[in-house]
Amino acid sequence: MIQKTNMKINVHHLTRVEGHGNINVTVRDGKLVDARWEVVETPRFFEAILRGKPHDLAPTLTSRICGICSIGHTLASLRAVERAMDVEVPKNAQLLRLLAKHGETIQSHVLHVFFLAAPDLLNVDSVIPLIQSHPAVVGVAVRLKGLGNDLCDLAAGRTTHPVSLVVGGLSKAPKKKELQAMRQRLQERLADVATAVEVFKGLALPDFVRETEFVALKGESSYPWIGGDLVSTDGVVKSEDDYLAMTNEYKEDFTTSKFTKLSRESFAAGALARFNNNYEFLCKEAKETAEMLGLAPVNHNPYMNNVAQLIEIQHVMVESVEIIDELLAADLDDVCAEYEVKAGQGVGAVEVPRGILYHDYTIDDQGSITKANCIIPTTQNNANIHHDLPELVTQQIELGKSDEEVTKLCEMLVRAYDPCISCSVH
Repeated sequence: MIQKTNMKINVHHLTRVEGHGNINVTVRDGKLVDARWEVVETPRFFEAILRGKPHDLAPTLTSRICGICSIGHTLASLRAVERAMDVEVPKNAQLLRLLAKHGETIQSHVLHVFFLAAPDLLNVDSVIPLIQSHPAVVGVAVRLKGLGNDLCDLAAGRTTHPVSLVVGGLSKAPKKKELQAMRQRLQERLADVATAVEVFKGLALPDFVRETEFVALKGESSYPWIGGDLVSTDGVVKSEDDYLAMTNEYKEDFTTSKFTKLSRESFAAGALARFNNNYEFLCKEAKETAEMLGLAPVNHNPYMNNVAQLIEIQHVMVESVEIIDELLAADLDDVCAEYEVKAGQGVGAVEVPRGILYHDYTIDDQGSITKANCIIPTTQNNANIHHDLPELVTQQIELGKSDEEVTKLCEMLVRAYDPCISCSVH
């Protein structure tokens, strides 16, 4: 017989995430009364800031939305502007932009997997104790984070808030000798990924499943990152321009972030969503790693998002080597297209570390933005987190878990989504 239990969990504010969010759970006599994920950040008004601004200033401004995904915001902003004005970006510029995107994916995923999520799995409060207890793990994290930062510097001109990504392409291409040096570093650092995989093989992730829908860009011939159709694991496929029908934002009175939904009450975006929708396009090394770590599509355990992030680190490092090989064989003088300013409306969808990011601009014939809309990945994940919590707590009550055990699992659940909370309040 299950013992009746009372439980009151109030986590204000959750640590080791970006921004401020609360977990509130109430259980009386063994029955769940309430379980909520509350975002309590003050709303930010970047869309209003963009109105009346020149189109070529938008990428610079929106890169300030997030210090982690600043390259992703820049790329989504550029894509929206370029699609609005029919700008054709040169092939080599597209490759360099993707290389910058991969640098951001590496640095962000490493930050989350090793510095924010791993302490929970290794039963410590932060990464600091791991310097003594798991120095090899911390060494891997530091080297891979540095690699991601340097790849962003090389391709985008700066680690955060890029300076060389401009409307039409890039203002400056890196030198080939710099690309060659980065290629060698990428290959050398793949050994660090192998070390991380061995560590994760020995860790036990929480066993929790709540079936949900996963939304991502739809790969056509490669694992998708910049632009294209949208797809869900429930079989929904829509064009990039039809993003509003894919997100369906709505408000709840207990949170300052909007929620989204599609075929169900909520959906998830991010590394696990990309993996579930586009597994076939992963490189063979990443597929082998997925098999070693017990991840196969479609997986509904949100904690496995951490594993999917590790797999994506490996994939983008392998693909970055291939991109650099293509760039080394090309003429890098032509990396920016001339264009004529004209009125139009354009949508840019980019897979940033936490999921699909959308920018939507309307531009007048003077090149000024008259209307803007941004939908952030964490906005899309917040409803799924909120609906995961009551299911998780209910399962743990039935297993007779203590308040402390349930609290830790709830905190780990939210962290597994790698939320960028401040970005989600628009």
